[in-house]
Amino acid sequence: MKENLIKNIENIKGKRVFLRLELNVPIENNKIIDSFRIDKALPTVLFLKEKGARIIIAGHIGRDKSDTLLPVFEYINKHTPIRFISDVYDKEALNTIKQMNDGDIVMLENLRKWSGETENSEDFGNLLASFADIFVNDAFAVSHRKHSSIVGIPKRIPSYIGLQFEEEIKHLSLALKPKHPFLFIVGGAKFATKLPIVQKFLDVADSVFVGGALANTIFKFKGIEVGKSRADTVDTDLETIIKKDNLILPTDVVVETGNKTEIRRIEDIKTGDIIMDIGPETTEKISALICKMRLVLWNGPLGNYEKGFDEATKRLLLTLAKDGETVILGGGDTVALVSKMGIADKFTFISTGGGAMLAFLSEGCLCGFEAVKNSNRQ
Repeated sequence: MKENLIKNIENIKGKRVFLRLELNVPIENNKIIDSFRIDKALPTVLFLKEKGARIIIAGHIGRDKSDTLLPVFEYINKHTPIRFISDVYDKEALNTIKQMNDGDIVMLENLRKWSGETENSEDFGNLLASFADIFVNDAFAVSHRKHSSIVGIPKRIPSYIGLQFEEEIKHLSLALKPKHPFLFIVGGAKFATKLPIVQKFLDVADSVFVGGALANTIFKFKGIEVGKSRADTVDTDLETIIKKDNLILPTDVVVETGNKTEIRRIEDIKTGDIIMDIGPETTEKISALICKMRLVLWNGPLGNYEKGFDEATKRLLLTLAKDGETVILGGGDTVALVSKMGIADKFTFISTGGGAMLAFLSEGCLCGFEAVKNSNRQ
């Protein structure tokens, strides 16, 4: 992988570097709520600046074309001087980039403001590539998407991966050839998205614990009452999954029933109940299991995080912080909770990706990484 790494380029002084970062952070009232992803990107920015590169930062934020990267620009500007370009089609933007000096940094507005980004338009890819001599992908979290700034630019100019991307590949690869005993914890929703990873790690891990709405879907398939809880209807036959001896499901849960919450055993769920979190018995069981593991991989919350049901997830994270040997975490809500708890430094590695993390663990590759590897560096 050495030839793919930006840190191994001998001389990038004076080179214009198009640096794709993952800048999609939560923002409320124009204020960044969690800067984790930006903070992970800064080392690559500062590395390139120190080497004398002329850096063009690009990324996306939010779901609407009106969403702006200005709050992110202001945050980075506190760490190092930077200029903002609001329109990539404006002639002044091109002039600004042409007039950059060694070590200068500019940031482009939200790339998803232009439809060519998500459509992987050839014209938009040509435009972005024309800004630079070298492309660096340090946006692991979106490198499972075939967008212009991920797979289009590498077709046109020499391409490399950044420092954070390298760390992602290095640490997530530990789960592909894991130490044993190995526990995989998976929560959240979107069963269809996470089904491949559950199937894969049931054949790899010593134990796989499924929580959150994912567990509800399995219960529903088994014919167990889940009340009004969120559960997907799946076309896939789950028989092979539920027969696995290493599959662990909650034995008790926290439910909302009427205007109150109660603890229920799974077999006692009523038609009006809504499952909101795993229960204390299940939490204790997984906590005890964690202490025996050499590797724990975790993606997604175990309760309805958005509605404040995070007690079990927090309890298990604290157990991991204290007793985990090698611990790798990922998924937006899980990472947000770790940041909020102030225990991020207690774990071996925290991935910036959710979907990309799952894609890499499922397939062992990402289209963004493949595009970099296949780029012409002559």
